[in-house]
Amino acid sequence: MSSPATSPPRPSHLPRIVAASLIGTTIEWYDFFLYGSAAALVFNKLFFPGSDPLVGTLLSFLTYAVGFAARPLGALVFGHFGDRIGRKKLLVLSLVMMGGATFAIGLLPTHATVGSAAPVLLTALRLVQGFALGGEWGGAVLLVSEHGDARRRGFWASWPQTGAPAGQLLATGVLSALTALLSDDAFLSWGWRVPFLLSGVLVMVGLWIRLSVDESPVFKAALARAEAREADPADRSRGGAEKLPLVAVLRDHWRDVLVAMGARMAENISYYVITAFILVYATTSAGMAKQTALNAVLIASAVHFAVIPAWGALSDRIGRRPVYLIGAVGVGAWMFPFFSLIDTADFGNLVLAVTVGLVFHGAMYAPQAAFFTEMFATRMRYSGASIGAQFASVAAGAPAPLIATALLSDYDSSTPIALYVIAAAVLTVIAVACAHETRHRDLDDIERAERAQASVSV
Repeated sequence: MSSPATSPPRPSHLPRIVAASLIGTTIEWYDFFLYGSAAALVFNKLFFPGSDPLVGTLLSFLTYAVGFAARPLGALVFGHFGDRIGRKKLLVLSLVMMGGATFAIGLLPTHATVGSAAPVLLTALRLVQGFALGGEWGGAVLLVSEHGDARRRGFWASWPQTGAPAGQLLATGVLSALTALLSDDAFLSWGWRVPFLLSGVLVMVGLWIRLSVDESPVFKAALARAEAREADPADRSRGGAEKLPLVAVLRDHWRDVLVAMGARMAENISYYVITAFILVYATTSAGMAKQTALNAVLIASAVHFAVIPAWGALSDRIGRRPVYLIGAVGVGAWMFPFFSLIDTADFGNLVLAVTVGLVFHGAMYAPQAAFFTEMFATRMRYSGASIGAQFASVAAGAPAPLIATALLSDYDSSTPIALYVIAAAVLTVIAVACAHETRHRDLDDIERAERAQASVSV
């Protein structure tokens, strides 16, 4: 007989849980992508003046990459405590940290005011952003995945993933509106601060919603079992509470961590090339206005938001791996047409290039939440999913705009950049092909199987 703690929530409760995860991830990604867009458009002028424009952009993207360097540390810390004390508490903390850092960026003095201290302060706040985001993703997708049932987990767990395009849509939309309404001088003087300061309002809304939901029932049941085993000396040897979830992940799920990291390569690299580097390529190589590039990303992000739940639902029907492979193969095959369309300097072609790229990206991103969740046991799931996702981001998303900009600077051609993304797609295809299909896997079954294995080994 199942414990009441393991009973799934009533159907009317699940949308509220999804909303709590989605509002948080939207705000987190709004903050993160706002920085990326500002890095391409204004930070090179305000915090790294006196450089060649492309060199200034490289330095600006370097501070952008620093945020990724902090994400694995956030994954370790948030994963550890999320597996020990619960998902909800850590999600509230991550939201406050991210929102506070973003609000503070809006108050920063520039290089003209405080000199070299300005980029140092900017980098420090970027580290806080990355640390918070490293813990946000795993907790948000687990909160939904562990509340829902296996039959529609791919669909429901894909909704927190829409926080990425929603945040991109919100960040790009605010920047696009400001650049359209303000002169270049006004935007550089004070207008760029407005989107960062708006983060404070968004965080208040996010906290109000996130504090209203319950802890994951799967986690509560696993915690109760662990505490019962800790109280019984005779049962302690058969899988008590994990003092160090990281050790347990590397001991029992190291193959799954490698699969998750490989699966992230094409998804992460392609996304930042398509949405962040595109602002550089379209304005420098194709000679298009920054407003035009922002509008193209804005339209494509709206389509991206719409297709992610559809891809998630499809993964419930045909499996996580087939949908993921469609995305990886598709994004690799699209790279040469992607740059060719942008080179025409036509707005319609630019929108088509970015939109198709993000549709293929969505095929990887949508099933990712359920796919990674279903790989790990409950008592180490926050750590496992976060480590697999965020450690990969250091080698994937962190240097992607930097590498793409450097390749453009060295070769003055999009061909090396396309080959870079294609290589990442090949790595992802190999990783996903080596993975087991997880569709319809019962999350409690993973826990029971590991306890049974531990019992046999004893």
